[in-house]
Amino acid sequence: MNTNEVILLKYGEIVLKGLNRNYFNQLLEKNVRRALKRAPGEYELVYAQSIMFVRGKEGCDMDIAAELLKKVFGIVTVCSGIECEKDMDVICNVLREHGEELMGSAKTFKCDAKRSDKKFPLTSPQICTECGAVLLETLPYLTVDVQNPEVTVMIEIRDKTAILHGKREKGAGGIPVGCEGKAMLLLSGGIDSPVAGHMTAKRGVRLEAVYFETPPYTSEAAKEKVVALAKRLAEYAGVIRLHCISLTEVQEAIAANCEERLFTLLLRRFMVRCAQQAAIKAEASALITGESIGQVASQTMLSMVVTDQAADIPIFRPCIGLDKEEIVVRSRQIGTFDISTLPYEDCCAMFTPRHPNTHPKLESVLEEEAKLDVEGLVARAMETDHVIFC
Repeated sequence: MNTNEVILLKYGEIVLKGLNRNYFNQLLEKNVRRALKRAPGEYELVYAQSIMFVRGKEGCDMDIAAELLKKVFGIVTVCSGIECEKDMDVICNVLREHGEELMGSAKTFKCDAKRSDKKFPLTSPQICTECGAVLLETLPYLTVDVQNPEVTVMIEIRDKTAILHGKREKGAGGIPVGCEGKAMLLLSGGIDSPVAGHMTAKRGVRLEAVYFETPPYTSEAAKEKVVALAKRLAEYAGVIRLHCISLTEVQEAIAANCEERLFTLLLRRFMVRCAQQAAIKAEASALITGESIGQVASQTMLSMVVTDQAADIPIFRPCIGLDKEEIVVRSRQIGTFDISTLPYEDCCAMFTPRHPNTHPKLESVLEEEAKLDVEGLVARAMETDHVIFC
């Protein structure tokens, strides 16, 4: 009996893309192949009836491959299964040998069948009846629950083979990274910005990132933490180029010359200017931040409006309407929370005013910036830009 382990990848929004669907399929395949490069062994990809199959070849590890593929945007469901001959005796033997794998820890199940080959001698109900009987005989602790089963064992009779799969795991959803251009993420060591990057990449945007350091006020350990966050995001979004830019001179100039209540907002505007220059150089069309309205003093709506005036390209804020708890939940789901909560020095926190201005006026901000050599400070900051591939 010839059997192969397979992983079924089921699409989400791609199936609605009409005449553009091939473009999205090609991007998804590229991203799947990129993810599989991090798994041991070789893999074969096959398209069939709106599903991508991953077949394991020599030296492969299908469990590792499945975990990696759950992070590829564009895939809504990941199913591990068995491919075998399109013959009922063979199918029943597969259930006897691999029933425990298909069921996992479940105690209740039902069978469902789908026949692409309408010439197969049994109808879908007949297939379900026979397969269900085999599972009950092989695993007597199981019971049938057709209304709310823990696992639905699917028997798919396709054109050339049969595929059996049980537990379905949720994929990353969204659309393939790369179909919506590129944006520059302002990545701090906090909880919010990685979530914002993940949410934007889920909508097909390729990411680059920028981290602002202020040595000696921030340490090398703080940078390493941001690198770790970028690498975690790269598991979903592909390789991320992390631009590291020093704002020490900028921060010291603001502290020496400007009104204390506007320190954070002035620094934020310099960050936007530098991030924009990095974005233009990287051919990115927008900036991304983790800001949420009212979360801190620099994130009041009026503060954001004043910040936006320093940019000539759009600033996306995916977390704008989320509260902190919602952002924390998302950060746990994508695996960045434990990294984000490691202790580190934040360049904004080092010069936080005691009583920040939460209702700034652009005119007042421009008056303070007039005390500074804005263009010169930005130019010298950009000279420190160096890239780390994550």
